[in-house]
Amino acid sequence: MFRKFAITLGAAAVLAGAAQADNFTGAGATFPAPVYTAWASAYRAATGNELNYQAIGSGGGIRQIKAKTVDFGASDKPLQLGELNSAGLIQFPTVIGGIVPIVNVPGITSGRLHLSGGVLGSIFLGQIKRWDDAQIKRLNPGVNLPALPITVVHRSDGSGTSFIFTSFLTATSPAWAKSVGASDSVNWPTGLGGKGNDGVAAFVKQTVGSIGYVEYIYARKDTVAYTLVQNKAGQYPQPDPTSFGAAAAGAPWGRAPGNYVLLINQPGAKTWPISGATFILLYKHPENAAKSAAVLKFFDWAYKAGDATAARLDYVPLPLQVKNLFRKQWLQIQSGGKPVYVSK
Repeated sequence: MFRKFAITLGAAAVLAGAAQADNFTGAGATFPAPVYTAWASAYRAATGNELNYQAIGSGGGIRQIKAKTVDFGASDKPLQLGELNSAGLIQFPTVIGGIVPIVNVPGITSGRLHLSGGVLGSIFLGQIKRWDDAQIKRLNPGVNLPALPITVVHRSDGSGTSFIFTSFLTATSPAWAKSVGASDSVNWPTGLGGKGNDGVAAFVKQTVGSIGYVEYIYARKDTVAYTLVQNKAGQYPQPDPTSFGAAAAGAPWGRAPGNYVLLINQPGAKTWPISGATFILLYKHPENAAKSAAVLKFFDWAYKAGDATAARLDYVPLPLQVKNLFRKQWLQIQSGGKPVYVSK
């Protein structure tokens, strides 16, 4: 199970008479930590270069890159163009995934329970307090729902996963939109806080009657039951790469200022409604050009060689034409008037 993602993948490979490997550091989102772990391991085996990635949450990743304590930041919450420009940053996505509500309710297995955005909003506001509430039963005819109190579990840290989830609640629950809204650091009306996706999954797994939300792979790997969620078309698709990819099918990459794209509640019968991309943050004019070049070289390698690994972990790789768009954008990252890295 994913209990900690502080990734230090081996010692630096230094050959006799050769220069030290291009090692680099990053920090931020736990959402993509499983795929970054797998990519980093394969990249080290192929090149000898080492990624040290601290999965501390998107809020921490944004703070760390702004403080210049890491070579890149990672966030599931994209930054608006004004904030990017103010900080001198550029952002680009790596993969797409989905957020799923997870539950620990006796007799309820994955995909058995149906929930809508409105009902989820009321649950996370603390307004629906028991699993046999009439609003939940109305969405689940024939399902035996126990007279059990609901315990909400949410993120305790600044989280892009929270931003995606609360953006969905804001889009689908007027009550949530009015009283709380979308944020990576939420003033939660009720519940227990867990650190990281793995922390939320652990709390739900050990707390009978609980509900939380995690990136899909944490539900799958931690064997916690996930619920189905009503999408914009009124359907309840399975959360999987197909439904995550359907959410991204019409994404306006190349037209969105600063690559600010949300994949919340997109149209389509087979679309998972709580989908999102995860992003990398880099300085346009880095103080250490070699480190930024090492970061770009790694993600360029991941774009070329990492799709199968991403798909195996239930993420959706970006289409080739979209990757090429971002490769062109990387030319904006410069030192001395020249790009620090050019994809070949």
